[in-house]
Amino acid sequence: MIKFEDVGKRYPNGFEGLKHVNLTIEQGEFVAIIGLSGAGKSTLIRTINRMHDVTSGKLTVDDVDVMSLSGKQLRRFRRKIGMIFQSFNLITRTTVIKNVLTAFVPDMPWYRSFFGIYSKEEKMKALECLDKVGILDKAFVRADQLSGGQQQRVALARTLAQSPQIILADEPVAALDPVTARQVMNDFKRINEDMNISVLINIHHVDLALKYATRVIGIREGEIVYDGPSSDVNSEVLGKIYNGKVDSEGNVQEEEG
Repeated sequence: MIKFEDVGKRYPNGFEGLKHVNLTIEQGEFVAIIGLSGAGKSTLIRTINRMHDVTSGKLTVDDVDVMSLSGKQLRRFRRKIGMIFQSFNLITRTTVIKNVLTAFVPDMPWYRSFFGIYSKEEKMKALECLDKVGILDKAFVRADQLSGGQQQRVALARTLAQSPQIILADEPVAALDPVTARQVMNDFKRINEDMNISVLINIHHVDLALKYATRVIGIREGEIVYDGPSSDVNSEVLGKIYNGKVDSEGNVQEEEG
């Protein structure tokens, strides 16, 4: 369970990225976070794995105070939380399976990491994770020969190899065409349902948020202005989240860059 209690984030320049955030996210939920550019979506999810430190309030994950962690404790904690980025973050000049195998590096002795020595069990786990996202046949292809959607699936397979309890995704389909974006979102949904992994996605495609997430969190200027079922999101709610920048059919008039 992830719990925000009156959480705030103030940057060194004085900008408030989060203001008095109170949220509870149960294990196994699929949550989409929506809002305008600069509203605080990325800040919100990046506090969960301490990529950003909160500056007030309390944030706990499974009753562990995230801000109390440091050193090995923090590294061990982060192993439970997968992170997916818009840019895939792959080593493009090597094979798909080697990219997935990098998930095991933090837990390996230095010499195995240095020489790239992986156990049979680790290789089997990597192949299993590739199979779960439908690209097992690409295991020995170089990552730079894949499409954008396939590369994002490799990134997802690499995250699954960590055996995470939570997956955080920061605009994971922003660089993909509509058809591929839906395919990748299908992967997230299947993993969420089949493996009971909590999925929190920061996304600017409102239609995808409403289609795939069971819960939507709307954020505006660092404040939570909507938190509820995706089925309850209507034009009025979107107007509140997007500061009135929606038409009569609920289409957002200003998307993020």
